[in-house]
Amino acid sequence: MTPEVMPMLDRGEPPNSLRTTIATTRYVRFGPLQVDQQRQEVTKNGARLKLQGKVYQVLLTLLEKPGEVVTREELRQRLWPADTHVNYDANVNTTVNKLRQALGDSSDKPLYIETVPRRGYCFVMQPEFSDHPAPPIAVAVAPAAHANSNAVPQATNPDPSGSGIWVTLGVVGLILAGMLLGAGITKLWILHSMPGSPFL
Repeated sequence: MTPEVMPMLDRGEPPNSLRTTIATTRYVRFGPLQVDQQRQEVTKNGARLKLQGKVYQVLLTLLEKPGEVVTREELRQRLWPADTHVNYDANVNTTVNKLRQALGDSSDKPLYIETVPRRGYCFVMQPEFSDHPAPPIAVAVAPAAHANSNAVPQATNPDPSGSGIWVTLGVVGLILAGMLLGAGITKLWILHSMPGSPFL
């Protein structure tokens, strides 16, 4: 039996209906991520992500209006009371960046949160809402190395970085240096043993 999933609501519905849907359902899913609103935690492929209070609130605010612009002013009102004295722009930027980092998102190539210049942010995925958690993810297990003991080991590819070439060049360089040193010593020996040599 599959859990009941409610997709994003139609645009024609009243704007507060999606907020009501989020408030009345326990789980919100998008991509590999799941928000458990009762426990106020977010998981990615079953692994829990660490989202601080304001970062979590930004995520919920964006999920309430998928595909629509959430203005910086809306985020400010949601995160800080009117009498709070902080640098709202810097704090909104920092909070959204922390959310992106936690979700594994990027402002350059957004998977979830797109920046709308001079306006705010837009959640670009379509979330699903459910009262049941996502089924556990099956993890593929690699076969054990000893499973096929008759297997012939395969030859490994040579090092693609070219370190073998540098070793060869180093050996050739040492041989050439030895030859030059030997030639210099031989020349000095010949000059030293000649009659009338200044070395005698």
